[in-house]
This record gives sequence, C-alpha cells and structure tokens, in this order.
Amino acid sequence: MDDGTRWIELDGAVNARDLGGLPTTDGRTTRRGRVLRSDNLQDLTVADVRLLLDDYGLKNVIDLRSDAEVRLEGPGPLARVPSVTVHQLSLFPEGGRHTDVAADTADTVDADRALPWQERSSDGPEQDRSLGLYLGYLTDRGDSIIAALRVMTRTDGSSLVHCAAGKDRTGVVCALALDVAGVTREAIVGDYAQSGERLEAVLRRLRASDTYAADLDSRPAGSHRPNAALMEKVLARVDEEFGGTIGWLSDHGWTPDDTEALRSRLLT
Repeated sequence: MDDGTRWIELDGAVNARDLGGLPTTDGRTTRRGRVLRSDNLQDLTVADVRLLLDDYGLKNVIDLRSDAEVRLEGPGPLARVPSVTVHQLSLFPEGGRHTDVAADTADTVDADRALPWQERSSDGPEQDRSLGLYLGYLTDRGDSIIAALRVMTRTDGSSLVHCAAGKDRTGVVCALALDVAGVTREAIVGDYAQSGERLEAVLRRLRASDTYAADLDSRPAGSHRPNAALMEKVLARVDEEFGGTIGWLSDHGWTPDDTEALRSRLLT
C-alpha cells in the first residue's frame, strides 16, 4: 500500500483499499491492515494473493455477491487458500431455487441490483433508485450485515469485504462498520465516494465479464459514479428511523459486546 493513500495496488483488482487511517469523532483513527475493501477478486494473480497474505495477514473474505454471481464469475483464487475462510453473505433477499435474487436464474444475474444506477427515477418514495436498493440491503439481509461485521471483529488477521464493483454493497457494509467504530461522517462518506477515483478501471473490468457487460453497455458510465449525497441520505435515514447504526444493528441481534469487539479491532 502507498503510504500516502489507502489504495492497495493489485494486478487483478482495481478498487482495493485499506479502511485504516480514518479519523473518529473522539480523535482516534482506524487501524491499518484490519479491514480491507475491494471489487471482485476472481482475477487476482499469484503475486496479488501473496501480497494480501504476507503484507496484510488476510484470513477472512466477506463476499457480498449473490449465489448466481459466485457461480457465474467464480469464487476466485483466495477460495483455494487453506488459511483463508470465505464467508458468502449475499445482501439480496432469498428467492428462487438457484440464487439469492428472485430474478436471477442459473444463467443470468440481475445486474441492475448488483450494479445500481444512481440517476434513474423510481416509482417509490425514494429520491433515487439506488437509495431504495441500499436501504433494501438493510431491510432484506440484516442477517448478512450482522454476520459481515462480526467477521470483522475476528482477531486472526485481516478481513476483506467485496462485491462486484466494490462500491454499492461493499460501500454500505463498510459505512455501517465505520459508523459503529465512531468514524466521522465526513470520513465515512469520503471513503464511499473514493471509489469514483477508480470508476473507469472498475467499469473496464466489469465490461469484460458476460455477467455484467450488457447492463453496463446500456447505460452512460457517469451514471454509475458514487455520489456522496447518496451515502449521506442512507446514514440520515438510519438515524431517523432507528436512532443510528447501532440502533439498527441492535434490532437485528447486535450486542454491546459486538460493538466493543469491533471498536477494539478497528481503532488505535
């Protein structure tokens, strides 16, 4: 990792970074090398795997993709490393015989859910469709979010959370974890928006995949850019409806011990 940034330079992934170095409201910072985030991992090279294992002590991968995405894209080379545990924790509602997404089949993925487009209108009350999808992760898969955050508390090395682009599902889960840790809202939103710096590279990778290419090619690239205001809206809605992230988590089985474990793990 470049000491001047939190980016992790890999040959087989382009949106990988460390959640360390972020400021908290009480003047602390998040630890480096504890929780990493990334886009899809199936193209990691041997050198990439060695870097993650040797430099970051990677032990746990939190894969937020649906069953169909994993089946079509592959689990990636880290699934073949005995010292690494892959936790598949889809954020889509269960439905159907083959996949976590009711609209998916054995041969297709609902890319409109997997890669939300932020400038599209919605028939619902949400100001944009992505806000509804982001909040849907909380409504539909609180179990997966709780499990993902609990993996982050493990003390046996670092954890890496990812989805397809490393922006939407990964962005929401990371934002919730950072909020529990007490990271400032400005830094949480900034981390989410930082994926925009690698957007073109992310889109090139996804266009090379039959799983996502058709949907990507049908829409302008700019509409996929992470908008800081969107994450602000998500966190504000959680504040308004649940009294904050810990309030929402508590409603889904999260405990004060979980909060203490996550903070101890993530903070200096």
